[in-house]
Amino acid sequence: MHLKKMLVGMSVAIFLTIGFTDESRHFNTFAQSAHPTEIVSVAVGPQYDTTHVYVAPQDFDGFVASLTATFGGTTTKQGVFTVTPMPSSTMSQLVLTPVGTISVFGFKTPVPYPFGSERTGYLVTDMDEGIRAAKATDADVLVTPFNDPIGQDAIIQWPGGVNTQLYWHTTAPSYAPLQKVPENRVYVSPDRVDAFCRSFLAFSHGSVVSDEPRAPGVEIGRPAETYRRVRIESKFGKLTAMVTDGHLPYPYGRETTGYEVTNLADTLTKAKASGVDVLLLSY
Repeated sequence: MHLKKMLVGMSVAIFLTIGFTDESRHFNTFAQSAHPTEIVSVAVGPQYDTTHVYVAPQDFDGFVASLTATFGGTTTKQGVFTVTPMPSSTMSQLVLTPVGTISVFGFKTPVPYPFGSERTGYLVTDMDEGIRAAKATDADVLVTPFNDPIGQDAIIQWPGGVNTQLYWHTTAPSYAPLQKVPENRVYVSPDRVDAFCRSFLAFSHGSVVSDEPRAPGVEIGRPAETYRRVRIESKFGKLTAMVTDGHLPYPYGRETTGYEVTNLADTLTKAKASGVDVLLLSY
């Protein structure tokens, strides 16, 4: 739990702001292209997009408690399930906060490949259409659809090596709209970022909010430099692509989600009180 708690604390401490300021809007050709008409939108809403967190079973309850103490919200009933196509056993619980939804897993058995490498779960309206759309937009299907206790799951990989779970429920879930939509944070290389963006934009039917070629390097721990930052919004929520050479000081590159909060200082106080380690001070 210690590491995962640190990662959540890091997202709050570093990357949560009261809003976005786009100093420049440098749009590339992928931002201007129309969505292919044959690709059906399968998005449901950002409150159904879940950040996936894997913790040790003995740390499970403490981690969930730290999340709700920091962000507020509610949890679903904890259970032990098989959520992979091969035999396995994991504790599982959903944390529904006003600023984002988190799926927590505590595997009691070894974690089958490639589970644990996916950063986010996206609810889709139809699994077959979701897989068809993924393939049509040059995403790879790492794990073909399989049944879980409440529906179906699959794992896809966008160009650039970013893994995402797609899931579908037999009985459609109903979650309250979020007060703030979280930011899915993706680190990609300069060679693959355009391919990633084209693929994700076509799949999500999203749009580029900003493409900043000289974003301040302090955002990735390199204050004397600049880097390229692409922000995308869709019905799946917000996504920020950080384009780097991979020379990142710890802990940059480890965070998967940024949570926007109304009062950063207040949130950090709650986080510290619940045992979260703040790795970097706010700036």
